[in-house]
Amino acid sequence: MDDQLSDVHEHPSTTEETDPYCLPPDEAAELLAEAPWKRFGVMGDSLAKGLGQELPGYRPLSWAARVREALLTAHPDLSYLNTGHQGLLAAEVRDQQLGPMLEFQPDLVAMTAGGNDLFGLRFDAGAIEEALDDIVAKLRGSGADVITYGLMNITAALPKLAPIRHRLETLNALSLAIAQRHGTIHVDMWSHPSCGEVNAYSTDMKHSTMRGHAILGAETIRTMGAWLRQSGHKR
Repeated sequence: MDDQLSDVHEHPSTTEETDPYCLPPDEAAELLAEAPWKRFGVMGDSLAKGLGQELPGYRPLSWAARVREALLTAHPDLSYLNTGHQGLLAAEVRDQQLGPMLEFQPDLVAMTAGGNDLFGLRFDAGAIEEALDDIVAKLRGSGADVITYGLMNITAALPKLAPIRHRLETLNALSLAIAQRHGTIHVDMWSHPSCGEVNAYSTDMKHSTMRGHAILGAETIRTMGAWLRQSGHKR
């Protein structure tokens, strides 16, 4: 990362309070005030785990921690389990985390997986879809609501990653298909206005900054709130 891009991370033009894409904690809490969920699980890769580069002006909280924070205002006794682990492929997330997550008996699970598959020598879309579909099907079969994701278009900010764009589009398409098949709460980040802003991503060009986490948390909460309103699902 050159000095100019590093400067963007060291001296961001916004803070969490002034960033139009972020949500203040009180607004996030209001959106989920009628949330029925009492057992919240998160599973997946490094994004689920919460890895990310700190950024001045933004709280060092992952997107999952922000969702948990908002849910706690509705249910102070909320139970929470995060099984996210860095570096896992979609099939490894299924094989290593699905069992423990089902044992937790969640009523809501957010999953981010498949991102590490983008960087392998071989990209088997069918195998990835099978792994992700298996996770979602079993979680939905247990009675849990599931949050799925379409990942941000990181290539809009980092042209060096253009070679993975087609894979990323494919991953998002199969994630959407799974969401529609099983009726998940789907958060589509592909065209978010911040996609082209460098300081949403860490300087390793793989993970998010805490601004990226704040934005993803905000969009997750907004989507959850909209789903609650549309479904009439209340606590």
